[in-house]
Amino acid sequence: MKEFVSKSGKGWILHVWVQPGAKKTEVAGEYQGCVKIRLGAPAVDNKANKALVAYIAKLLKVKKSQVVIESGLTNRRKRLTIDGAAKPDFSVFR
Repeated sequence: MKEFVSKSGKGWILHVWVQPGAKKTEVAGEYQGCVKIRLGAPAVDNKANKALVAYIAKLLKVKKSQVVIESGLTNRRKRLTIDGAAKPDFSVFR
């Protein structure tokens, strides 16, 4: 797990590999040093990015406004920042 989660000045950094257009939204293990997330939303009109932010916020029990896609808006590999001083429960990705 240490490969895809790290502490930053803003909060926590989470590296994610996204598979849009899946049958259901779920955590699918690790892939290339990232947590792999299958999303039911398609990769059109920013739907997959919005679904990803909502899903990560739900899993980590934080507000959607605390989850920001820092890089990879148009790529499968994304870097998210989770704002907050308290460490979220990242064990949900195991």
